[in-house]
Amino acid sequence: MAFDMMGMMGKVKELQDKMQQAQSQLGHLTATGEAGGGLVKATADGHRHLVKLDIDPSLLTPEDREMLPDLVVAAVNKALDAAAEQARQEIQRQTSGLLPNLPGLDLNGML
Repeated sequence: MAFDMMGMMGKVKELQDKMQQAQSQLGHLTATGEAGGGLVKATADGHRHLVKLDIDPSLLTPEDREMLPDLVVAAVNKALDAAAEQARQEIQRQTSGLLPNLPGLDLNGML
């Protein structure tokens, strides 16, 4: 069985095109993370950028001043993790079938 270099190069080009297309669509994905029973909500996009932060006014008191940053960090981290997972799934969906399943091949670095 001969190695088809031209065929492989075509697959690489197709993969690059699909990756660019998928990455351009990641800005449309959103994911929300919550903390404090939903009192703090953070929303991130597929590029892992924070796009919205909602803080319930009940937390804007002197008593909650020390707790609020922790809730914001927790909500933001949850949103970023969820957005990264959605982005990974979208890239995987867009590039499905273009490359053989090679052990150790990690496309996450391309996101």
